[in-house]
Amino acid sequence: MTGKLFVIGTGPGNPDQMTPEAADAVSQATEFYGYGPYLDRLHLRSDQRRQASDNREELDRAAAALHAAATGATVCVVSGGDPGIFAMAAAVCEAIDSGPEEWRAVDLVVLPGITAMLAVAARIGAPLGHDFCAISLSDNLKPWNIIENRLSTAAKAGFVIALYNPISKARPWQLGKAFELLRLVLPATTPVIFGRAAGRPDERITIQPLHEADAATADMATCVIIGSPETKVIARDGKPDLVYTPRFIAGENR
Repeated sequence: MTGKLFVIGTGPGNPDQMTPEAADAVSQATEFYGYGPYLDRLHLRSDQRRQASDNREELDRAAAALHAAATGATVCVVSGGDPGIFAMAAAVCEAIDSGPEEWRAVDLVVLPGITAMLAVAARIGAPLGHDFCAISLSDNLKPWNIIENRLSTAAKAGFVIALYNPISKARPWQLGKAFELLRLVLPATTPVIFGRAAGRPDERITIQPLHEADAATADMATCVIIGSPETKVIARDGKPDLVYTPRFIAGENR
């Protein structure tokens, strides 16, 4: 008998940001696979078993979960944020694509979650109010020259850019290099939003102009949003600044 495999996202970390649909999947599953800190966000029953693994073991985790589901278990693969954005849904699909035929028969259900860029944007205003893109700065799965090209192209095209995986101990230089590239294209005053742990008790939201943007402000819990030339900052007396990108392009017909 073939089982079921849910792939869910817990949201940015605040329990209130997990969708009811994802919470229902958690209540149904008996086997849980994920990065340890993401599994720690769940309150599992005594009959529910967790299998924690390192965050760099996505394909092995996906294969183990599919094997369990193929033998009849109801399984939940857990990501932070949204499982389809730089997360486990793609790894599960990759494993199915290259795996045994029985994995294709598994009842796969991918459930959307709130990803970091949406949580950060909501805390600061509406920086994603017009066209935007998301780019991971990790070069574990793609070469750095591809990342450089995508950054430059996106900035020239006028996209707001959300950066995931901006910095780590193994990659301490890449965010600084990204800022150097973007300064060649974007206005010096372009707002850069550092959104760390949005919605959690240790949340920290910082706005810096691009010409002063300091890569040391970020860590791996940070999503960095770089505005477009259209993005604006609204100063408010006694309240945090608002950042938004207008829904229209200045000078164009509306």
